Amino acid sequence: MKVGIISDIHGDYEALQTALDRLDNQHHADTILCAGDLIGRGPDPNQVVNCIRERSIITVRGNHDEWIYDSLTKVNRDFLTNLPLEWREEFVGIRLYMCHGKPGNNIWGLYEAHASSTLLNLMLGSLAVDVFVTGHTHVPMFVSVDKGCVVNPGSLYTMHTSRATSHTYGVLSLPQITFDLFDITKKDLMPVMQASVA
Repeated sequence: MKVGIISDIHGDYEALQTALDRLDNQHHADTILCAGDLIGRGPDPNQVVNCIRERSIITVRGNHDEWIYDSLTKVNRDFLTNLPLEWREEFVGIRLYMCHGKPGNNIWGLYEAHASSTLLNLMLGSLAVDVFVTGHTHVPMFVSVDKGCVVNPGSLYTMHTSRATSHTYGVLSLPQITFDLFDITKKDLMPVMQASVA
């Protein structure tokens, strides 16, 4: 099973369309997860939310999704307001959990340099999951520990802002738990990162 993972779109509809087209037609993803921050900074927040909403893409609420902007339509404001802070499901025997930042908090990010294997094992164990999907930091990550792994696809948007972006998305293959990261600014489909559970 292939799970497409996107995060931190920040109102960049063109970047979202590129990623979704690749996930649909080249990677043939069975489902797509979005780790939040659909809006904020970018030029097309309504188009992004419309697309995520109309396609019923599994999404959690990012911190920017809580800072409702006046430019949004009422239906899109309501959609963002009602997004869950966390999501969990089991696919082909693999238990997944997703939030925007850290469990219970979408404003604090999880950085690899600050996350010891002890901390990640405690998180995965207390959540009782095999794969923890997160976003927020705009920094791609795949860390494998004894209890499972933590995955961050980085940020999708490509427009220039004061905050750096990786302009990446990921494909998680299950049940083997491999993760390939792709850069939407590159024309070829060669992964910029490949990782798997040890």
